[in-house]
Amino acid sequence: MPQSDTSKVSRWDQHGREHVVRIRRTGVRRTISCETCDWRGRAPFLPRPKAEEHLARAHQATVDPTRT
Repeated sequence: MPQSDTSKVSRWDQHGREHVVRIRRTGVRRTISCETCDWRGRAPFLPRPKAEEHLARAHQATVDPTRT
């Protein structure tokens, strides 16, 4: 059975709300899911930019908490 690995991408919107997209990797398959709106998608390669794009487009969440 392939090992599963999970990471997350967090961004804050202009109202101070946190939005999180989880990235799950099982073998070579990567899936991403948004905790705010339950959006889900597949990310075969480089899932982090796709997660950041979803947060920016769907939630206007662009403030990176690691860069403040």
